[in-house]
Amino acid sequence: MSWKLPLFKIYWDDDDLVNVDESIKSGMNWAVGAQVSEFEDLIAQSIEAKYAVTFNSGTSALHSLLLAHGIGKGDEVIVPSFTFISTANSPLFVGAKPVFADIEDETMGLDPDSVLEKINQNTRAILPVHYGGCPCHIRELKEIAEDHDLILIEDAAEAQGAKIKDKYVGTFGDSAILSFCQNKIITTGEGGAVVTDSQEIYEKLHLIRSHGRLETTNYFTSYEPFDYIDIGYNFRMSNITSALGIAQIKKLDKIVEMRRKNAEYLNKKLDNIKQIQTLNAPEDYFHVYQLYSVIAENRDDLMSHLAGAGIMSKVYFDPVHLTQFYRGLGYEENLPVTERVSQEIVTLPMFPTLQKSEMDLIVDEIRKFYG
Repeated sequence: MSWKLPLFKIYWDDDDLVNVDESIKSGMNWAVGAQVSEFEDLIAQSIEAKYAVTFNSGTSALHSLLLAHGIGKGDEVIVPSFTFISTANSPLFVGAKPVFADIEDETMGLDPDSVLEKINQNTRAILPVHYGGCPCHIRELKEIAEDHDLILIEDAAEAQGAKIKDKYVGTFGDSAILSFCQNKIITTGEGGAVVTDSQEIYEKLHLIRSHGRLETTNYFTSYEPFDYIDIGYNFRMSNITSALGIAQIKKLDKIVEMRRKNAEYLNKKLDNIKQIQTLNAPEDYFHVYQLYSVIAENRDDLMSHLAGAGIMSKVYFDPVHLTQFYRGLGYEENLPVTERVSQEIVTLPMFPTLQKSEMDLIVDEIRKFYG
């Protein structure tokens, strides 16, 4: 369907074209090259982490990170059901078991009280998600992880640039992942990264993403022999993709500012529609609005009305535990907040270049629907 107003538009400029063009015209190092390392350095700097390692998707980054932390058969990882399915699937990738905890409805992140109820002798890690660009209650989850000697891995796929006070999302836990899929804060089309302060995890990730190969130089331009010291995958991000990432990340602050300004405008316009509840972050939270979501009465009918006006809306996260796949695995969970929120939440268009006239159109159509 061709939308008058799509859910997102990618923010790009001539710098993106120039960087990719120069990388292609080099005629060399399309797979592995200097731009990969440069992009990784910029990622780490952007959230004040020591290390960053790029991957060809956020999912491969998360898969690799669980491997690097030694999570495997017999281990349990506490995850939300209100998430993209790769968060829950990643423990399965490494032979572990995802255990679903409920969310709280302030940030739509894991509820610390529910997490506490799920901890047992097999629990190895907590894997919270920062939904839509809003930090979850990560400080409370960090305290739980420390008290129970658990690994804390942040799924910050949607929250690059978000922070609590002056501390960036992605630096509260032992490690974190970012995503650069096309609708994220910055994008390389597809892509992801791990950020961590651990040199051990950093070195393990380099092996995992490139066939377990011990590399001291560029594999494609060196005649030196290379040894393979572990099992690994082909999860690398290409040099061309990294060249695009370099141009994108240099616009990160600008993109976030534009998103926040648009979200502030929409919040003001929607706040006096009683059937709509805007989602306001706690006072010391810095929300980057990768998604702009609201709680809406008669949600499904509202979405149909907006579609009729050419305005796209979407429910991104249906509960993972209710999918056919997880039901087939025997999951029967009691997650009342997750199930209630998933029936009420809707994501509206949000992107940096969204115009006031377009936001006014969204609000006008919502008003029409509710009469």
